[in-house]
Amino acid sequence: MNCLAKFLAGRMASFGHALRGLRDAIRTQANARVHLLATALVVALGFGLGVSALEWALVIGAIALVWLAELLNTAVEILCDIIEPSYSEKVKRAKDVAAAAVLATAIGAAIIGGIVFVPYFTG
Repeated sequence: MNCLAKFLAGRMASFGHALRGLRDAIRTQANARVHLLATALVVALGFGLGVSALEWALVIGAIALVWLAELLNTAVEILCDIIEPSYSEKVKRAKDVAAAAVLATAIGAAIIGGIVFVPYFTG
């Protein structure tokens, strides 16, 4: 196998690992399923309203940030549960902070959604 083929095979394996992680998060995390539904609704709304390229960039950026926060939160929770299976106040705090990151990005995404979509309904 030549160098390029090895490189491409490695990248394909990486994509497979990432997709498996995404599928696992959606399957096991209720909030990830909420984000998936919200993503589908926002994308459908964007297509339905015919938002501009700049508006798409804002919406997609907001969606990506929420997913980033949700997936990292899930990873933090999994690692915390492995490191300390019994209750720990410090682990609880770490999980709460990770969850707060999701909340902060979701609030930011909602604000961006309002900025982008509200004018289509009021103007």
